[in-house]
Amino acid sequence: MSNVEDHPAEQTVCSADAGVRSEPGCELLRPREVPLGGARAMRVRRTLPNRDRRMVGAWCFADSYGPSDITGQAGMQVPPHPHTGLQTVSWLLEGEVLHQDSLGSRRMVHPGELPLMTAGSGIAHSEQSPPDHAATLYGAQLWTALPEHTRAVAPGFEFHADLPRHESPQGTITVIMGELDGAASPATTHTPLVGAAFSLAPDADMTAPLEPDFEHAVLALSQGVTVEDVAVPAGAMLYLGRGRSRVSLSAGTRAQALLLGGEPFEEDLVMWWNFVGRSHEDIVEARETWEREHDTDTRGRRFGPVTGYDGPALPAPALPNTRLRARGRYRPR
Repeated sequence: MSNVEDHPAEQTVCSADAGVRSEPGCELLRPREVPLGGARAMRVRRTLPNRDRRMVGAWCFADSYGPSDITGQAGMQVPPHPHTGLQTVSWLLEGEVLHQDSLGSRRMVHPGELPLMTAGSGIAHSEQSPPDHAATLYGAQLWTALPEHTRAVAPGFEFHADLPRHESPQGTITVIMGELDGAASPATTHTPLVGAAFSLAPDADMTAPLEPDFEHAVLALSQGVTVEDVAVPAGAMLYLGRGRSRVSLSAGTRAQALLLGGEPFEEDLVMWWNFVGRSHEDIVEARETWEREHDTDTRGRRFGPVTGYDGPALPAPALPNTRLRARGRYRPR
């Protein structure tokens, strides 16, 4: 997953609270469109990693998609593929997706529910719209990087259908990961972080408290989202830096956004395809193992088969001709 933007991100100036460390200034990160699961698959908006801003806290990957009319289409069809060194966070606003993994987990995911998969040392999973899927598919796929001391933890899957929420006439805030304004998600985290979904009513103006030691960003999932007086197009992310004690979101029409944040992740990472490691050798080993194991009946596999999926797994792409390098959370200017 060597994702490098062709053009620098557009810069937007905004300030943090005085007297509290903030680094660097705000940035409007624009997404690029990529196929999900193959050249003929549905297309998504990929915002992280960005050219200059690779992470927000431990959040290292952010795709958003829809709302898409998939009437008469296959919708999301991602064959079995591997992961290492990360957690996957799926968030649906409309539609449904069937999750299956090599632990034997099988869940139909609906809007407002959290399927959290911890890859750790290695796991494989598939994601599919069911044959009788709804007409619209709309949501986001996110990853968090695991820190060094847990990056090889045993893989796991947890499912949370009842997440804490703050409700008001202005809209709803659902706490997906971590804690926000006294409401804590039951989801397992490996670094201090927060993830929350904002559903804004028409003409809403919502304010939420933030942890000043965290860096934060807001990912717009629909048009019409304004963050700290900055218009953020659908699929774009406004990085807010560190040192903020609150954030303000507004919208003229009903709108959706995700707040992502956490303690700055200071470990350098190698991110390639679906693997997160610390060195070129980590990635080579994971890729070789996947190529050796997938679509076989080998016992004692690192990734394991995805039972219940009807079709072949995704082969790994070829490695580049140069060594993969570990990189920090942002590119200094």
